[in-house]
Amino acid sequence: MRAVGIVLFLVVLATVVATFARHWRVPAPSLLVLAGLGVALIPGVPALQVPPQAIALVVLPPLLYASAEELSLRDLRAVWKPVTILAFGLVFVSAAAVGFVAVAVTGLPPVIAFVLGAVLASTDPVAVTTLGRRLALPGRVQVLVQAESLFNDATSLVLFKVAIGIAVATGGAVSLPAAGGEFLLLAGGGSVIGAAVAGLVWLIRRRTIDPVLEAVIALVTPYAAYVLAEFAHTSGVTSVVVAGVLLGRSGHRLTDARIRLQLHAVYAVVVFLLESVVFSIVGLELPSLVRELPAGSGWWPLQALALAAVLITVRVLSMLPLTRVVKPSRGRQSWRVAAVVSWAGTRGVMPLAAALSIPIVSDRGTALDGRPLLLVLTTAVVVFTLVVQGLSLASVVNRSGLALEPEHTTREEAEARDTLNRAALVHVDELATLEVMPETVIDRVRRGLSARLEQSTDGTDGSTLDAAYRRLRLSVITVQSMELHRLYDEHRISDITRRRLQHDLDREEAAFGSH
Repeated sequence: MRAVGIVLFLVVLATVVATFARHWRVPAPSLLVLAGLGVALIPGVPALQVPPQAIALVVLPPLLYASAEELSLRDLRAVWKPVTILAFGLVFVSAAAVGFVAVAVTGLPPVIAFVLGAVLASTDPVAVTTLGRRLALPGRVQVLVQAESLFNDATSLVLFKVAIGIAVATGGAVSLPAAGGEFLLLAGGGSVIGAAVAGLVWLIRRRTIDPVLEAVIALVTPYAAYVLAEFAHTSGVTSVVVAGVLLGRSGHRLTDARIRLQLHAVYAVVVFLLESVVFSIVGLELPSLVRELPAGSGWWPLQALALAAVLITVRVLSMLPLTRVVKPSRGRQSWRVAAVVSWAGTRGVMPLAAALSIPIVSDRGTALDGRPLLLVLTTAVVVFTLVVQGLSLASVVNRSGLALEPEHTTREEAEARDTLNRAALVHVDELATLEVMPETVIDRVRRGLSARLEQSTDGTDGSTLDAAYRRLRLSVITVQSMELHRLYDEHRISDITRRRLQHDLDREEAAFGSH
């Protein structure tokens, strides 16, 4: 009951914090971490012990799935080279740099220091996506940051497992062929299982028209992908990401507008609750871990600061040459892109879950030397990146000049709406020529579309629409939806604009379909 009470308290706390975050225009994860930290420092508050399996199994799959669904495949194709290099090369470089510095400034055994480097090497997709939602970044830059955080899991997981194997073994040497084979098993196997789950869900959802069943399938899908991959000893995170990317691209063809709106609402609530709880837990964990530190570990704040500085420095130096292939707009210098992408590389829930899963004793039955300090340093670096980088990321984006002006988004959306309405008028004119609809209905729809092009509104009362008018309006919406995806495929609008206009079309279709 105590655990349930803590979770309910975190939900209430998150709701209050999210309200203030929106009012102050700051990222909610950063405030949630601070709020959790503040609660943990209150005298008498019980220490929070969260099993890493609970975070990995309950929290991560739906959050990763939601992040993957938002990924634009069109923009991903444009940045796949830097994403691949970052997901492989930067993870190895970051792990090595953190390991060497940790040995120098913390006194950790080299093996444990390498474990720490593997834990902190990759950015966290949950934190990155959550922080990136409120930034008006160009599509390619946003996808570069988001895709890297989604696809570097397999690399860091292989490094982590190799490091843990050495740390707990009585004395094991690193086998590069074995490590390479394990990477292929984790990444390749996870990808295959994720694709298979996506294909199966696609077949099921094509034949499902029940909104409740659709919602259940959508909620179960990430858990199925994760559990099946973990059962096969592959990467559950990779499986969830692949399933989310594939289903996210074809989601508009699987269901009707009414179900899509319902799924959007359900997932928005689930994501909010899980993100709220998990970022609060990060703040709550730190004080209890600090209390478990052995004597002589009082320098941990400076040590954590040094490790965070190493991660940011390595990321900046590695990012600068890669961002030359990412061109968000004409005249933008690559160092500006490097600064934004580097500062957006926050750590989050996944490193914390990995660190908590480190065994307490080695194969010899002795306590694993340095584990308490490793947990504190991991959590401290996560808190630092979420608070310092999270709160200042918007300022960095604005100073870089990469942020899209609100007028740009508004103008793009308005131009796209006009294009959709013109395509609808052409469709109506064709139907008028074929004389398949009453002339009064044709005129009624034509007047409404013309009024939209003139930036006025159609004041027709939906409750009086007859069957012919509704059929014609639904036909027009179908044409507009096809035109919308044509504009997107031809790179004439951004993914954000596509999602907004598709949501508006879904609302309109659901309104006409409900009569």
